[in-house]
Amino acid sequence: MSGIARRTLGPGGVEVTELSFGAAGIGNLYAPVTDEEAAAAVDAAWDAGIRCFDTAPHYGMGLSERRLGEALRARPRDAYALSTKAGRILEPVAGRPVGDDLANGFAVPATHRRVWDFSADGVRRSLENSLTRLGLDRVDIVYLHDPDDHAEQAFREGYPALERLRAEGVVGAIGAGMNQTAMLTRFVRDTDVDAVLCAGRYTLLDQSALTDLLPAAQKHGTAVVIGGVFNSGLLADPRPGATYDYAAAPAGLLDRALRLKAMAERHGTTLRAAAIAFPLAHPSVAGVLVGARSAYEVRDAAEQFARAVPDAFWQDVRAEGLLSAEVPVPREESA
Repeated sequence: MSGIARRTLGPGGVEVTELSFGAAGIGNLYAPVTDEEAAAAVDAAWDAGIRCFDTAPHYGMGLSERRLGEALRARPRDAYALSTKAGRILEPVAGRPVGDDLANGFAVPATHRRVWDFSADGVRRSLENSLTRLGLDRVDIVYLHDPDDHAEQAFREGYPALERLRAEGVVGAIGAGMNQTAMLTRFVRDTDVDAVLCAGRYTLLDQSALTDLLPAAQKHGTAVVIGGVFNSGLLADPRPGATYDYAAAPAGLLDRALRLKAMAERHGTTLRAAAIAFPLAHPSVAGVLVGARSAYEVRDAAEQFARAVPDAFWQDVRAEGLLSAEVPVPREESA
């Protein structure tokens, strides 16, 4: 099956599927994943028609890149798009590693330390190291990764370095990936990025990207990829103890999520399907990125992506005040 629609990021012609595979999970995010489980997850994504894969040096201190590269190496290189990120250089730790990396979220030995580096040299070195770990000759998209506290260097040095890499044909598209909208909006307005990756800020529970980022992207013709569509868990399985942005969900947001879930089920669909479908209704959104750590999770994401969400659900959500009238919502293809 390969029926997932594609959209283009920028004039370089990089194509992404509307559903992308986020590879933090196969970098042992929170808990170990075996090499076999990681390979099976990527195989399941391919079988589901997903042709866009996102990773980063940060994910498992290079483990995600190594596993993703290995799983994709036998695939036709022109058949998929791969994105990675720059901004953290992995420096080997001298001597025998002590402890793990769970303080940063990854269940891997602490063999390296991350060094923030958005300099021109750092961006090039980061990409070269990523290509070595991936075992591939190129990546399609490079994002500056979380430059929140490094804005000056990211705009003065890191971004121009990406622009040169794109001009040289080393990468097809460039951008930035963050959990906030203000700096991403600055990238859209003040640079010539092809795309930005925005995590958690355009979901059924948080439409803050609609105030600045998405209007700017629409004006400048910049593509937006939306990550974190489940807000780290709450929209996947709303229940007491569920997480929202990696912390315990506040009671008010849990109540909203439970109401949305009940409404989805009343209309014969699921909250997960609605959460994945929602961002794609905005014309500037090129795709949604869903993280997965197993073949089961990948297949579930693909099934939810393909599942119908009736127009009546969105009408009721608006009527209940859970989405305002100016927020675009999907329409069924038959409508």
